Amino acid sequence: MNVTTVFINALAVVCLVFALIKDPAKTKQALKMAVISFFRIFPTVLAIIIIIGLLSGFVPESQISKIVGENAGFKGVLTVAFLGAILHIPSLISFPLAASLLEKGASITSVAVFITTLTMIGMVTLPLEIRILGKKLALLRNGLSFIIAIIIGLIMGAIL
Repeated sequence: MNVTTVFINALAVVCLVFALIKDPAKTKQALKMAVISFFRIFPTVLAIIIIIGLLSGFVPESQISKIVGENAGFKGVLTVAFLGAILHIPSLISFPLAASLLEKGASITSVAVFITTLTMIGMVTLPLEIRILGKKLALLRNGLSFIIAIIIGLIMGAIL
């Protein structure tokens, strides 16, 4: 276990004890909400773990490197950009998936684009966004976010 993990967990425990002392009723209510949220997100987390396991087990590194690696070029970047835009994965879950892709030979540019499109573009939530913002603004926001995500990925790839 590394120092960061110990520090974060210790800080969480200290904050929990402080909250229990300050207002036990609100703390218990917050913990109850956290447990409900955990069970709501658990199936998604489990599915992503399974997907990462299958990806690691069945897709050879050479194939991942060929599709989204350094030599894949802009086609690889667009592939992960569309994947990130279409998938509806919580961003917290996307980081282990991104790490797995990097280990298997994906380029930093591709992974940066994947995470950025995943968090900035919501194809699943687009109908709700259209209803709230209007069709023109929702499509403009998602389109600009797609372009900006690619630019961010290209900058990350150039820097790193």
